Amino acid sequence: MRILIVEDDMIIAANLSLQLTSLGYEVTGIESRGEEAITHAIKNTPDILLLDINLKGKIDGIETAKEIQKHQDIPIIYLTANSDEATFEKAKSTHPKAFIAKPFNRLNLHRTIALVVEQLKNGKEVNSNPQEMEILEDRIFIRQHGNMVKLLLKDIQYIEADRNYCTIMTDSGSYVLATTLKVMEEKLSKSHFLRVHRSFMVNLSQLDAVAEHHLEIGRKVIPLSKSNKDLLLDRIRTI
Repeated sequence: MRILIVEDDMIIAANLSLQLTSLGYEVTGIESRGEEAITHAIKNTPDILLLDINLKGKIDGIETAKEIQKHQDIPIIYLTANSDEATFEKAKSTHPKAFIAKPFNRLNLHRTIALVVEQLKNGKEVNSNPQEMEILEDRIFIRQHGNMVKLLLKDIQYIEADRNYCTIMTDSGSYVLATTLKVMEEKLSKSHFLRVHRSFMVNLSQLDAVAEHHLEIGRKVIPLSKSNKDLLLDRIRTI
């Protein structure tokens, strides 16, 4: 798991980094300001955001989380020295996975992050190495149960993102990959796939209906972002 630390106390941040590294996690970076954290999260897409609520600067941790969530759905664990109800209620609006109270100890840190990691993986059969995926002109190969499974691109209906996982939906079943929708978008950019929403990419040849604010593939209703609608209509005309 890749973790971004956002903490303006450099002593605490360095301690967190050392402890997380010793526990086997990868620290993608340490940021002390919300603005830098937003840029880092969008560019590097960590698996977990370890975020101090009371950041110094123009925006606090909660506002930082809200801004990041406009671009990436990254699970949040808040670090906080405040236990008052008002702060807790405000933080709840960002749907954090957990809170770690300051001062924290190694055991508490370890247990909290381990529980969040388990939540993220619970119920999902994932390809632990997103590099074990090959895309050819008309098909994709995905490693499942130790074997490379072939999927014809024409049979894929849509791809749905959930944080740092993507579910590939077909008529015959679904396949979950530990990768982001951005990566899938880059790999399928030359085919009949188009991102229509922050969480969805569709196979244009599988479309059944296009409405004002949504699409339909089979019985699945898929949201359509306003910013993607014109591009979608242009692409449909060229198919």
